[in-house]
Amino acid sequence: MGNLLLNYFNLFRALAKALVDGRSLHLLAMSASLVVVSTTFYVLVEGWSILDAAYFSVITMSTVGYGDIAPETPGGKIFTMIFTIGGIGIFVTTISTIAAIFVSSFKVRK
Repeated sequence: MGNLLLNYFNLFRALAKALVDGRSLHLLAMSASLVVVSTTFYVLVEGWSILDAAYFSVITMSTVGYGDIAPETPGGKIFTMIFTIGGIGIFVTTISTIAAIFVSSFKVRK
């Protein structure tokens, strides 16, 4: 039981380290900004609720893409094509940077 608690402590310590790193903070800010911009776009152009627009933005950036909602206007479709290319790149870079910081903070035991 003590080992499990120690592992959780190390996990949260590594996560905190990743969140104060300058690189990951900038990437997180870029990701959040992109979600805000795309959410605003979908609310204004597609007429979606804020929740639906944010949901669509996040599942598109993370490449999950359930397909339960999709843009219907030509402008929305064009924006989504551009947003997908940029959003996936920023999202993957953010996650990989945080993961690298996270993994580097653990010591290998022999």
